[in-house]
Amino acid sequence: MSTAQDSQGRRIAVVLFNLGGPDGPDSVKPFLFNLFNDPAIIGLPGLFRTAVARLISSRREKSAQANYDYMGGGSPLLPGTRAQAGALEQALSDRLPADDIKAFICMRYWHPMTEAVAAEVEAWAPDEIVLLPLYPQFSTTTTASSLKLWQETYRGPGASRAICCYPRAEGWVEAQAGLIREGLTAAGDQPVRVLFSAHGIPESLVTSKGDPYAEQVEAGCRAVAERLGLTDWGLCYQSRVGPMKWLGPSTPEALEQAGRDGVGVVLVPIAFVSEHIETLVELDIEYRELAEEHGIHPYIRVPTVSVTPNFISGLAEGVIAALDRSGTAPFGPGCQADWKACPCQAEQRQGAAA
Repeated sequence: MSTAQDSQGRRIAVVLFNLGGPDGPDSVKPFLFNLFNDPAIIGLPGLFRTAVARLISSRREKSAQANYDYMGGGSPLLPGTRAQAGALEQALSDRLPADDIKAFICMRYWHPMTEAVAAEVEAWAPDEIVLLPLYPQFSTTTTASSLKLWQETYRGPGASRAICCYPRAEGWVEAQAGLIREGLTAAGDQPVRVLFSAHGIPESLVTSKGDPYAEQVEAGCRAVAERLGLTDWGLCYQSRVGPMKWLGPSTPEALEQAGRDGVGVVLVPIAFVSEHIETLVELDIEYRELAEEHGIHPYIRVPTVSVTPNFISGLAEGVIAALDRSGTAPFGPGCQADWKACPCQAEQRQGAAA
């Protein structure tokens, strides 16, 4: 394996993973079908899962289209990710001037999707590949699904390694802290509570499948809160659907509590790196209306980290560190406890058993 110190003139492919989003009204239904047909999302056998995915995507098409109408008919996630890819390429080129670096965008549920991106990377013929999910916290529903499909699909050249998560990496923590500082400044002297809102998952994924997502979210929030010296803050989970018990408290419940406590809210999308439907509609419209109903003032929503210098610099540092190793590992501190679904711990267990 080559290292960042002793290799010159390498072709380095960085593959950025995210969910993707529909680019227009006609792509909303197929996007939803792809999402719910993923066994990491609905764990039914293939034929049953496909039937359920068709049903859900048909039933949700109109309401989802209405939400995307608020954003011009499609998701801004891909343009935002392109901006991140360009910024990361520049940051890496500045640090590794002798190497040829290209960032590829690979979306899980809408274009550009895995099969096409894998062919593009293969045609580019890299010497080194770094797989970089744009999910700061690992989950079986996001990072694991994307990496599994990539590993099943890609057959091209290049020594590959993956960054599984970076929930407490310095660049991520400082990027969040900087944006929150701006939100607190905007609040002035008014009493506010900082609420970190993360995408929810069913509680059973944590308790039964050993998904480390909740631990990583909590640890990351704590790191940011300590960086800022926050005394009034909390963690909540958004986007709950279906009858199952999800991680809690939910973001609506946390907002209602803030209203009862008579404090304003600075809301932080702690699990998202780009603006998309969960931030621009759910947080900015739906939850803002809920905040008004409960007399919450001010209600300040912190932007996602997007292309903030600390975040992009942190990703670049993570990529460079990954070039000196193989396998899967976090950048910065990862899991604290033992988790069945943690890919790093799984590799360690396999190595010990070999």
